[in-house]
Amino acid sequence: MSSVNLVVMVVGLLVLAQQSFQMSLRNPVAETNNCKIDFTRLGLVLTSGNNEKALQDSGLFTPDAETPYVDIAGRRFHIGTLNARYIVYVKIGGNSVNAAIAVQILLNRFRIHGIIHFGSAGSLDKESIVPGDVSVPLAVAFTGAWNWKKFGSDEGTLNFGEFNYPVNGENLLASVDYDKIKLFSKGQSPQDVFWFPSTTSWYSAATQVLQDLELRQCYDRVCLPSKPKIVFGTNGSSSDSYIKNKAYGDFLHKVFNVSTADQESAAVAWTSLSNEKPFIVIRGASNVAGEANPGLSPASYLASYNAFLAAAKFIESIPTPRLACE
Repeated sequence: MSSVNLVVMVVGLLVLAQQSFQMSLRNPVAETNNCKIDFTRLGLVLTSGNNEKALQDSGLFTPDAETPYVDIAGRRFHIGTLNARYIVYVKIGGNSVNAAIAVQILLNRFRIHGIIHFGSAGSLDKESIVPGDVSVPLAVAFTGAWNWKKFGSDEGTLNFGEFNYPVNGENLLASVDYDKIKLFSKGQSPQDVFWFPSTTSWYSAATQVLQDLELRQCYDRVCLPSKPKIVFGTNGSSSDSYIKNKAYGDFLHKVFNVSTADQESAAVAWTSLSNEKPFIVIRGASNVAGEANPGLSPASYLASYNAFLAAAKFIESIPTPRLACE
């Protein structure tokens, strides 16, 4: 073989290797040449082990026979079908940073049509939502961005002195205002937003599809005191704080008219909107902020299971995209 031919062959191999490497970066499943996983799917985003147990216990998820999962950045993305609909699901692990990173990886590495997010939440309005119920909020807010004011300055939205016990008065913690956060999206200037509304078409579909869904009342020989229901038309709150304090839960409900609190929904919504993807949030109430929850484990599991039932029913209503290679 001449030196010229050898050089040409080496250059050709290097080009092919570079293309393969770039393809793997764009799509971690590209090297499998598996047509079944290289097309638009729905992204199912869940938060906890209870959520995943509910999904697995249902028997509705079937892993892909050739590539059942892909590990990326320490997270496992499960590939398969749910109610005969093609999905990728990932457990995000809690908190807003983990949620945003997991959803962004999901959207970067897979062809995702939209995001269905389900998990558990604390009820801030026990007159409307009790443990076992499922909330499908119209919008969620991130209530964890605070502008903490100096003592003696103008009062903010949350004035700590109003919560002194046994009587109100001044408090060195002063007060805070709730800040908006920037939403970046393609072709638009960054916007300062507080509320993240669910995708209108998806929300409207959910109100039709889920209105007669039968939820589960009992688990492990423990039953909820009342038949669980799906609640529409509420708003949700997210922050990196796990809210067990009744006074603060009542404050959030009164000031912002939110009925549930969790740690991930706003981040999932924010990332979906930034990537111009439709999304919906479905949360099962596992407790009421500030109140004891007898039979915590069964109630917590039922919150996850009922939220999953609603998510699965909604997914079933979305037409399945066809494979380009079929």
